[in-house]
Amino acid sequence: MGDKMAAATPTVVKKVTRWVRSRTVRQQVSMGAVAALGLLVLLKIFVKRETHFYLAAQTSHAVGILLLIYKLTITKTCSGLSLKTQELTAIFLIMRIICYFTLLREIHFVIDSISLCSTLWVIYMMRYKLKNTYMQELDTMPLYYVLVPCAVVAVVGHPGWKVDIVIRLLFMYFSTIEAVSVLPQLRLIQNAKMVEPFTAHYVFALGVARFFSCANWIILIINTKGDLLTQIGQGHLYLLVILLSEAVQTFILADFCYYYVKSVMDGQRTMRLPSLV
Repeated sequence: MGDKMAAATPTVVKKVTRWVRSRTVRQQVSMGAVAALGLLVLLKIFVKRETHFYLAAQTSHAVGILLLIYKLTITKTCSGLSLKTQELTAIFLIMRIICYFTLLREIHFVIDSISLCSTLWVIYMMRYKLKNTYMQELDTMPLYYVLVPCAVVAVVGHPGWKVDIVIRLLFMYFSTIEAVSVLPQLRLIQNAKMVEPFTAHYVFALGVARFFSCANWIILIINTKGDLLTQIGQGHLYLLVILLSEAVQTFILADFCYYYVKSVMDGQRTMRLPSLV
Protein backbone atom coordinates (compact mmCIF):
# COMPACT_ATOMS: atom_id res chain seq x y z
CA MET A 1 0.00 0.00 0.00
CA GLY A 2 2.80 2.39 0.96
CA ASP A 3 4.68 1.60 -2.26
CA LYS A 4 1.61 2.44 -4.35
CA MET A 5 1.17 5.77 -2.58
CA ALA A 6 4.86 6.60 -3.02
CA ALA A 7 4.63 5.78 -6.73
CA ALA A 8 1.45 7.80 -7.15
CA THR A 9 2.83 10.92 -5.48
CA PRO A 10 5.40 11.79 -8.20
CA THR A 11 2.71 11.20 -10.83
CA VAL A 12 0.35 13.64 -9.09
CA VAL A 13 3.14 16.22 -8.76
CA LYS A 14 4.00 15.86 -12.45
CA LYS A 15 0.35 16.30 -13.45
CA VAL A 16 -0.03 19.40 -11.28
CA THR A 17 3.25 20.83 -12.62
CA ARG A 18 2.19 20.15 -16.20
CA TRP A 19 -1.19 21.80 -15.58
CA VAL A 20 0.41 24.91 -14.02
CA ARG A 21 2.90 25.20 -16.90
CA SER A 22 0.03 25.09 -19.40
CA ARG A 23 -1.58 28.20 -17.86
CA THR A 24 -0.96 31.70 -19.17
CA VAL A 25 1.53 33.99 -17.45
CA ARG A 26 -1.30 36.06 -15.98
CA GLN A 27 -2.94 32.94 -14.57
CA GLN A 28 0.37 31.72 -13.13
CA VAL A 29 0.98 35.09 -11.46
CA SER A 30 -2.57 35.07 -10.05
CA MET A 31 -2.12 31.57 -8.67
CA GLY A 32 1.20 32.59 -7.14
CA ALA A 33 -0.41 35.62 -5.48
CA VAL A 34 -3.24 33.46 -4.11
CA ALA A 35 -0.74 30.89 -2.81
CA ALA A 36 1.31 33.63 -1.12
CA LEU A 37 -1.84 35.07 0.45
CA GLY A 38 -2.90 31.61 1.63
CA LEU A 39 0.52 31.01 3.16
CA LEU A 40 0.33 34.41 4.85
CA VAL A 41 -3.04 33.48 6.39
CA LEU A 42 -1.63 30.17 7.65
CA LEU A 43 1.35 31.95 9.16
CA LYS A 44 -1.01 34.41 10.87
CA ILE A 45 -2.95 31.50 12.38
CA PHE A 46 -0.10 29.27 13.52
CA VAL A 47 2.75 31.68 14.29
CA LYS A 48 2.03 33.59 17.48
CA ARG A 49 5.13 35.80 17.81
CA GLU A 50 6.26 38.26 15.18
CA THR A 51 9.92 37.74 16.10
CA HIS A 52 9.70 34.24 14.64
CA PHE A 53 9.19 35.78 11.19
CA TYR A 54 12.26 37.94 11.63
CA LEU A 55 14.32 34.94 12.73
CA ALA A 56 13.04 32.98 9.73
CA ALA A 57 14.12 35.83 7.42
CA GLN A 58 17.58 36.00 8.98
CA THR A 59 17.95 32.22 8.83
CA SER A 60 16.97 32.14 5.15
CA HIS A 61 19.54 34.83 4.41
CA ALA A 62 22.18 32.85 6.29
CA VAL A 63 21.28 29.71 4.30
CA GLY A 64 21.75 31.68 1.08
CA ILE A 65 25.25 32.73 2.16
CA LEU A 66 26.09 29.13 3.14
CA LEU A 67 25.11 28.10 -0.40
CA LEU A 68 27.64 30.63 -1.71
CA ILE A 69 30.32 29.19 0.56
CA TYR A 70 29.54 25.72 -0.76
CA LYS A 71 29.74 27.02 -4.34
CA LEU A 72 33.10 28.73 -3.82
CA THR A 73 34.55 25.77 -1.94
CA ILE A 74 33.42 22.97 -4.24
CA THR A 75 33.34 24.55 -7.70
CA LYS A 76 36.32 26.89 -7.13
CA THR A 77 34.63 29.67 -9.09
CA CYS A 78 32.69 32.84 -8.26
CA SER A 79 31.26 33.12 -11.76
CA GLY A 80 27.83 34.75 -11.70
CA LEU A 81 28.24 36.40 -8.29
CA SER A 82 28.23 40.15 -7.70
CA LEU A 83 31.04 41.32 -5.44
CA LYS A 84 29.22 44.62 -4.96
CA THR A 85 26.12 42.92 -3.57
CA GLN A 86 28.34 41.05 -1.10
CA GLU A 87 30.02 44.30 -0.06
CA LEU A 88 26.65 46.00 0.45
CA THR A 89 25.54 42.99 2.48
CA ALA A 90 28.61 43.29 4.72
CA ILE A 91 27.95 47.02 5.15
CA PHE A 92 24.34 46.70 6.30
CA LEU A 93 25.14 43.68 8.51
CA ILE A 94 27.86 45.66 10.32
CA MET A 95 25.42 48.53 10.89
CA ARG A 96 22.71 46.17 12.12
CA ILE A 97 25.07 44.44 14.54
CA ILE A 98 26.09 47.83 15.95
CA CYS A 99 22.41 48.62 16.53
CA TYR A 100 21.95 45.27 18.31
CA PHE A 101 24.41 46.34 20.99
CA THR A 102 21.73 48.76 22.20
CA LEU A 103 18.71 46.55 21.50
CA LEU A 104 20.15 43.46 23.24
CA ARG A 105 18.67 40.89 20.84
CA GLU A 106 21.09 38.05 21.47
CA ILE A 107 19.82 35.50 18.92
CA HIS A 108 19.61 38.16 16.21
CA PHE A 109 23.16 39.23 17.03
CA VAL A 110 24.42 35.64 16.76
CA ILE A 111 22.73 34.92 13.41
CA ASP A 112 23.86 38.22 11.87
CA SER A 113 27.41 37.74 13.18
CA ILE A 114 27.56 34.34 11.47
CA SER A 115 26.18 35.89 8.27
CA LEU A 116 28.72 38.73 8.45
CA CYS A 117 31.70 36.41 8.94
CA SER A 118 30.49 34.24 6.05
CA THR A 119 29.97 37.29 3.81
CA LEU A 120 33.44 38.63 4.59
CA TRP A 121 34.88 35.23 3.69
CA VAL A 122 32.99 35.28 0.37
CA ILE A 123 34.35 38.78 -0.35
CA TYR A 124 37.89 37.63 0.45
CA MET A 125 37.56 34.62 -1.87
CA MET A 126 36.15 36.73 -4.70
CA ARG A 127 38.78 39.47 -4.37
CA TYR A 128 41.87 37.32 -3.95
CA LYS A 129 41.55 33.53 -4.32
CA LEU A 130 39.04 33.31 -7.16
CA LYS A 131 39.42 36.74 -8.77
CA ASN A 132 40.18 35.19 -12.17
CA THR A 133 36.62 33.81 -12.31
CA TYR A 134 34.92 37.04 -11.14
CA MET A 135 32.80 38.63 -13.89
CA GLN A 136 33.90 42.18 -13.17
CA GLU A 137 32.91 43.41 -16.62
CA LEU A 138 29.28 42.41 -15.88
CA ASP A 139 29.19 43.72 -12.29
CA THR A 140 28.71 47.28 -13.49
CA MET A 141 26.59 49.05 -10.85
CA PRO A 142 28.68 51.57 -8.80
CA LEU A 143 28.24 51.28 -5.02
CA TYR A 144 27.51 55.00 -4.67
CA TYR A 145 24.35 54.45 -6.74
CA VAL A 146 23.06 52.64 -3.64
CA LEU A 147 24.91 54.24 -0.71
CA VAL A 148 24.26 57.92 -1.51
CA PRO A 149 20.47 57.75 -2.12
CA CYS A 150 20.08 55.48 0.93
CA ALA A 151 21.94 58.04 3.07
CA VAL A 152 19.56 60.76 1.89
CA VAL A 153 16.53 58.60 2.68
CA ALA A 154 17.94 57.76 6.13
CA VAL A 155 18.44 61.44 7.01
CA VAL A 156 15.00 62.48 5.74
CA GLY A 157 13.12 59.58 7.31
CA HIS A 158 14.94 59.10 10.63
CA PRO A 159 12.74 59.02 13.78
CA GLY A 160 13.52 62.40 15.31
CA TRP A 161 16.54 64.24 16.67
CA LYS A 162 17.04 62.52 20.01
CA VAL A 163 19.93 61.39 22.21
CA ASP A 164 20.39 58.12 20.33
CA ILE A 165 20.30 59.83 16.94
CA VAL A 166 23.37 57.93 15.66
CA ILE A 167 21.77 54.54 16.31
CA ARG A 168 18.51 55.71 14.77
CA LEU A 169 20.27 56.96 11.64
CA LEU A 170 22.22 53.70 11.38
CA PHE A 171 18.94 51.79 11.70
CA MET A 172 17.36 53.73 8.86
CA TYR A 173 20.52 53.55 6.76
CA PHE A 174 20.98 49.78 6.96
CA SER A 175 17.25 49.23 6.39
CA THR A 176 17.35 51.15 3.12
CA ILE A 177 20.67 49.59 2.01
CA GLU A 178 19.30 46.13 2.69
CA ALA A 179 16.24 46.93 0.58
CA VAL A 180 18.29 47.47 -2.57
CA SER A 181 21.52 45.55 -1.85
CA VAL A 182 20.53 42.82 -4.30
CA LEU A 183 20.35 45.26 -7.24
CA PRO A 184 24.00 44.79 -8.35
CA GLN A 185 23.46 41.02 -8.34
CA LEU A 186 20.32 41.33 -10.45
CA ARG A 187 22.12 43.75 -12.78
CA LEU A 188 24.90 41.21 -13.28
CA ILE A 189 22.31 38.51 -13.95
CA GLN A 190 20.58 40.80 -16.45
CA ASN A 191 23.90 41.38 -18.23
CA ALA A 192 24.73 37.66 -18.29
CA LYS A 193 21.20 36.65 -19.41
CA MET A 194 21.46 33.39 -17.44
CA VAL A 195 22.05 32.22 -13.88
CA GLU A 196 24.05 29.20 -12.80
CA PRO A 197 22.36 26.98 -10.14
CA PHE A 198 24.06 28.06 -6.89
CA THR A 199 23.66 31.76 -7.65
CA ALA A 200 19.98 31.15 -8.42
CA HIS A 201 19.57 29.27 -5.12
CA TYR A 202 21.24 32.14 -3.27
CA VAL A 203 19.01 34.85 -4.76
CA PHE A 204 15.92 32.68 -4.20
CA ALA A 205 16.93 32.32 -0.53
CA LEU A 206 17.04 36.13 -0.35
CA GLY A 207 13.53 36.17 -1.84
CA VAL A 208 12.28 33.76 0.83
CA ALA A 209 13.89 35.96 3.49
CA ARG A 210 12.08 38.98 2.08
CA PHE A 211 8.76 37.11 2.14
CA PHE A 212 9.08 36.32 5.86
CA SER A 213 10.20 39.86 6.66
CA CYS A 214 7.32 41.37 4.68
CA ALA A 215 4.89 38.92 6.31
CA ASN A 216 6.16 40.10 9.69
CA TRP A 217 5.22 43.71 8.94
CA ILE A 218 1.86 42.86 7.36
CA ILE A 219 0.83 40.78 10.37
CA LEU A 220 2.15 43.46 12.74
CA ILE A 221 -0.08 46.02 11.03
CA ILE A 222 -3.04 43.64 11.35
CA ASN A 223 -2.33 42.90 15.03
CA THR A 224 -2.05 46.61 15.87
CA LYS A 225 -5.30 47.27 13.97
CA GLY A 226 -3.60 49.78 11.71
CA ASP A 227 -1.96 51.76 14.51
CA LEU A 228 1.37 51.73 12.63
CA LEU A 229 -0.24 53.41 9.63
CA THR A 230 -1.80 56.00 11.96
CA GLN A 231 1.65 56.78 13.38
CA ILE A 232 2.88 57.52 9.87
CA GLY A 233 0.14 60.11 9.53
CA GLN A 234 1.31 61.65 12.81
CA GLY A 235 4.76 62.34 11.37
CA HIS A 236 6.67 59.12 12.11
CA LEU A 237 8.20 58.96 8.64
CA TYR A 238 10.69 56.27 9.61
CA LEU A 239 7.84 53.73 9.67
CA LEU A 240 6.91 54.73 6.12
CA VAL A 241 10.55 54.32 5.03
CA ILE A 242 10.73 50.84 6.60
CA LEU A 243 7.46 49.72 5.01
CA LEU A 244 8.50 51.08 1.62
CA SER A 245 11.86 49.32 1.99
CA GLU A 246 10.10 46.02 2.60
CA ALA A 247 7.83 46.61 -0.42
CA VAL A 248 10.81 47.50 -2.63
CA GLN A 249 12.74 44.39 -1.59
CA THR A 250 9.74 42.14 -2.16
CA PHE A 251 8.98 43.69 -5.56
CA ILE A 252 12.62 43.43 -6.70
CA LEU A 253 12.90 39.74 -5.82
CA ALA A 254 9.36 38.57 -6.66
CA ASP A 255 10.03 38.58 -10.41
CA PHE A 256 13.25 36.61 -10.00
CA CYS A 257 11.55 34.07 -7.72
CA TYR A 258 8.82 33.59 -10.32
CA TYR A 259 11.36 32.68 -13.02
CA TYR A 260 13.29 30.56 -10.53
CA VAL A 261 10.24 28.45 -9.68
CA LYS A 262 9.31 28.30 -13.36
CA SER A 263 12.77 27.01 -14.32
CA VAL A 264 12.63 24.39 -11.55
CA MET A 265 9.22 23.21 -12.73
CA ASP A 266 10.54 23.04 -16.29
CA GLY A 267 13.48 20.94 -15.11
CA GLN A 268 16.07 23.48 -16.29
CA ARG A 269 19.44 23.23 -14.57
CA THR A 270 20.63 26.64 -15.77
CA MET A 271 18.14 29.42 -15.23
CA ARG A 272 17.53 31.82 -18.11
CA LEU A 273 15.87 35.19 -17.80
CA PRO A 274 14.10 37.51 -20.25
CA SER A 275 15.79 40.75 -21.23
CA LEU A 276 14.70 42.50 -18.02
CA VAL A 277 14.92 41.06 -14.49
